[in-house]
Amino acid sequence: MQEYDVVLIGAGHNGLVCAAYLLKAGYSVLLLEKRSVPGGAATTEECLPQEAPGFKFNLCAIDHEFIHLGPVVEELELEKYGLHYLECDPVVFCPHPDGKYFLAHKSLEKTCAEIARYNERDAKKYAEFVDYWQRALGAMVPMFNAPPKSIIDIVGNYDIKKFKDLFSMIGSPNKTLDFIRTMLTSAEDLLNEWFDEEFLKAPLARLAAELGAPPSQKTLAIGAIMMAMRHNPGMARPRGGTGALVQALVNLVTSKGGVILTDQHVEKVLIDDGKAVGVRVAGGKEYRAKYGVISNIDAKRLFLQMTDKSDVDGADPNLWERLERRIVNNNETILKIDLALDEPLRFPHHAHKDEYLVGSILIADSVAHVEEAHSKCTLGQIPDADPSMYVVMPSFLDPTLAPPGKHTVWIEYFAPYQIAGAEGTGLKGTGWTDELKNKVADRVVDKLADYAPNVKSATIARRVESPAELGERLGAYKGNYYHIDMTLDQMVFFRPLPEIANYKTPIENLFLTGAGTHPGGSISGMPGRNCARVFLQAKHPISQTLKDARDSIKSTVESVFGIN
Repeated sequence: MQEYDVVLIGAGHNGLVCAAYLLKAGYSVLLLEKRSVPGGAATTEECLPQEAPGFKFNLCAIDHEFIHLGPVVEELELEKYGLHYLECDPVVFCPHPDGKYFLAHKSLEKTCAEIARYNERDAKKYAEFVDYWQRALGAMVPMFNAPPKSIIDIVGNYDIKKFKDLFSMIGSPNKTLDFIRTMLTSAEDLLNEWFDEEFLKAPLARLAAELGAPPSQKTLAIGAIMMAMRHNPGMARPRGGTGALVQALVNLVTSKGGVILTDQHVEKVLIDDGKAVGVRVAGGKEYRAKYGVISNIDAKRLFLQMTDKSDVDGADPNLWERLERRIVNNNETILKIDLALDEPLRFPHHAHKDEYLVGSILIADSVAHVEEAHSKCTLGQIPDADPSMYVVMPSFLDPTLAPPGKHTVWIEYFAPYQIAGAEGTGLKGTGWTDELKNKVADRVVDKLADYAPNVKSATIARRVESPAELGERLGAYKGNYYHIDMTLDQMVFFRPLPEIANYKTPIENLFLTGAGTHPGGSISGMPGRNCARVFLQAKHPISQTLKDARDSIKSTVESVFGIN
């Protein structure tokens, strides 16, 4: 039986980040990954080797923004391990049915100039809108980069500018109430409050809905921050695809002596006298953990499928039922389409320019179009009569992803995990079959062809992954790649539940990280970094607390007094 200081369940990017920090602190670490490759939702794979050899596809995550809001890349020195980011500019292209289009550059001024071609008022309001959300972002980022219940960590992350941003949002009773009101409203209401033009509101609504809910859903106005982030810090992609971030982390972890084992499906967390002491994988092999087991999978699967109820009840008699009934997933996930093309997409109805192909291409004809694309999913209906979608042609910016002159296209289409009326049929009883997923994909491509007519003739090969298949591949509950919904009631110190929101669980030496923990899904590495800090604080409570306090005071003093 092999023993390590720490055993991590899952080698997604947050698990790898967490492992890297623990290795740097001197712990021996083992990561166990159920797939044949590490990375979880952050892989880049040559998944059509027969039909399209040499084409590399991002199978889930693609555009990176949140990771640039934290220190993970710099602290772990990932460039030394092969990571190189390619900045996207422009960042968004959204063609509109009436011939208008939204073209957003990283530069706010250039973006406003594009908007002003159609509506000068909206251009002016857009600048104010982005400024508002940039200040909100500055106020919130220190909270993202700290455990949600760690006041020392949070305060230490503020500098003088972020303090100014915070006070600009909540510096008086009226400002505080207005900010709370904004957080409680919906992206749709907020966009209608700020703007007139549908060509502008529709893509902003589509990006806001990336949090996994219709733009009309209350308490999700925070989704409007998604566009502001593309101006600052900006949007980028690793050269070689999202998997290049994972490879850099793998290089770092293995160079520090960490062990990553693939094709290792963890079936059981071993608990002895109320303490996690290791795991057992399929086939019966056990790995012991001297100081802790850290789960990079969601809390529901961890507790309800990998632990004995008696052990959970012994630690917290209410936790099992709360995990079963309190955590919410609204049935929305994605049907993923990958295309191998022999030429780039063209948008002739919108005076095609190659710069349209650099960033994200959004097919969002109106806010109502986006609303239908998301609200139908929650009812178990497939919104394929008039599909809305998120499209990227990553090989335009990064030619390493396809053979010379060829291209890859990444399509994210929101769809229900469980199809209403089809319970008990298809894969895992969801109603999804190969025939159905391809019929839906045909309709999605037909819609894209309305704007880029050459997509069909240019397609060499196609891969379609249904929501049920995505859920199986990622091991995600109901196909939710965020682990649980990103609604306000399941964020910060509510994620995934208040009693387990600070990465620790009631079972001694059992910790949580990953998308289902603060600050949530997307490529950020923040849950991994934050979990590592909590682990170290738990194992070295006095020395780590003093170190964190010293670092926080030093950071604040340097900021306020301009000391370098």
